[in-house]
Amino acid sequence: MAVDYQLGGAYPPPAGVGLVVRDSTAQPAAGVFNVCYVNGFQTQPAEREVWLRDRRDLVLFEGGDPVVDEGWPDELLLDTSTADKRRRLAEIQGRTIESCAAAGFDAVEIDNLDSYTRSDGALTAEDNLAFAADLARIAHDAGLLIGQKNAADLTGRAKERVGFDFAVAEECLQHDECGDYAAAYGDRVIDIEYTDYLAEPPERTCARQDRPSATVIRDRDLVPSGDEQHFHHRC
Repeated sequence: MAVDYQLGGAYPPPAGVGLVVRDSTAQPAAGVFNVCYVNGFQTQPAEREVWLRDRRDLVLFEGGDPVVDEGWPDELLLDTSTADKRRRLAEIQGRTIESCAAAGFDAVEIDNLDSYTRSDGALTAEDNLAFAADLARIAHDAGLLIGQKNAADLTGRAKERVGFDFAVAEECLQHDECGDYAAAYGDRVIDIEYTDYLAEPPERTCARQDRPSATVIRDRDLVPSGDEQHFHHRC
């Protein structure tokens, strides 16, 4: 299936696209299968101050400072280390998932399952898998499919223990991880490759036999069509 990944801003899907991923703040596209992006394990940049003011004890701290994602320093890591915190976090993030269902999305993808790798040991894979299972129950109860986002090393456990229905992988060709996702999810894998690290022309990437059938090549910032930096090439 031809896909498009529109987290940087919604725009009409190109002709032939049958699946679109959009942010939870956007509306689903008409006439296609819609996946709603939810930053499950970290805070969205626009909500940073809300979390620090009203939900401070659910943010991971180290040495008196909130722990951030160094790749996305405006995002704070959420503290999934205890059952009580996971329960309270699920109530908050669950509202976003339920809003995706109410808006008409068909599925959700849950980002930053691998946040524990950025926690300096404060969080574990088991913590995050347990929280992901809470979110999966909410999604399924709302009538949504739920997708694992990245964390290729967790695919076996994630599929079995969490109940993910599909996977969204960023640059699994570059990192030689597509086979890990396929082993757990078969052809239910969406891959996004980015132009800034693409090692070959898009046509050659699309011709690779080891790529997921649902592969799209996008600009790193995922800007909307009409922006001069926009790039979209579906395989």
